[in-house]
Amino acid sequence: MLFKDRQEAGQLLAEKLKPYADRPDVTVLALPRGGVPVAFEVAKALKAPLDVLVVRKLGVPNHAELAMGAIAPGGVRILNQQIVQEEHITDDAIARIAIQEERELERREYLYRQNRPFPQLRGQTVILIDDGLATGATMWAAVVAVRQQQPAHIIIGVPVASPETCQQLAAAVDEIICIHQPKSFYSVGLWYEDFPQTSDRQVQDLLHQIEPVIVH
Repeated sequence: MLFKDRQEAGQLLAEKLKPYADRPDVTVLALPRGGVPVAFEVAKALKAPLDVLVVRKLGVPNHAELAMGAIAPGGVRILNQQIVQEEHITDDAIARIAIQEERELERREYLYRQNRPFPQLRGQTVILIDDGLATGATMWAAVVAVRQQQPAHIIIGVPVASPETCQQLAAAVDEIICIHQPKSFYSVGLWYEDFPQTSDRQVQDLLHQIEPVIVH
């Protein structure tokens, strides 16, 4: 199964999330950047407010695509101890990479949100959206960050993910909806015909387009 692009993936995901449409207690949070075009389609279909939760992967030194963990707002930092041990990553290396990613997180927070406050999630049903899950490190960090806000329910929605990651995350949230779970996963981009990098400008434009329905 191949998705044409993130827009189509978001539309298909929205169909699976229909039970959450037209509900005042639902907030859609996208993991930028790639999750935003997907979440835009979901929020539009559900008539729900859309915002972003900026998370950053902590990449293994000299192998940045492999996640050894992730960070999220609120001082959240998670580490995959198995990868840290297997790759012999020192505490100093972890700290150095974390500082770099914290700077990028802060940059994106300001760029996407400006002075707009983070939405109040207490008692809300929060739907976390990304364009796909490989190791799931950033989604784990997002779940921990959202849990701090005491929501009523946390839902994960993704077009594609590795079966192992879906199974692991399912134990941490109220519901996970994943359209496609290929046994031979490899990477998120393989399951899209068109998978360009989402730009900061695209994120800003999509958030601006749906701004009339954002309620804080």
